[in-house]
Amino acid sequence: MPGYGLPKGTKGLLPWKWAEHQLKKSHNYWVVTVRPDGRPHLMIVWGLWMDGRFYFSSGRQSRKAKNLSANDRCAIGTDQADHAVVLEGIAEEVGDVELRRRFLRLYEKKYDWDMSSFEEPILTLKEPIYAVRPTVVFALDEKKSLNAATRWRF
Repeated sequence: MPGYGLPKGTKGLLPWKWAEHQLKKSHNYWVVTVRPDGRPHLMIVWGLWMDGRFYFSSGRQSRKAKNLSANDRCAIGTDQADHAVVLEGIAEEVGDVELRRRFLRLYEKKYDWDMSSFEEPILTLKEPIYAVRPTVVFALDEKKSLNAATRWRF
């Protein structure tokens, strides 16, 4: 983090498993997409961290889905700013029906939410499920101070 006067080297940096734990346990996630005219769009979503990707669903006519169809770059943030993980990446629509089934099952369990009314449009690919592949991830643990600020590149 140039300009912050942080020490050089890796001593005190957060381990990747810490970031993955935050990505898994977060209840709400911030999703940032970009409108065709360049204006940002920020929205809260529910989602899952699995298999090294962040997965979330959306209505095909939603602003974020329209934005992602024009520009697949996005950012995801966890819900706890004092244990923040910010992921920048590329969103890809999931076409694998078995992966979509798995998503529905895990999503329903995590959120204790009946997804049966969403199954048909999701499993027939009418509505999107996105997998965000990280390109860079930032993590900050407020209790450890800025000296623990960590960045991973993929």
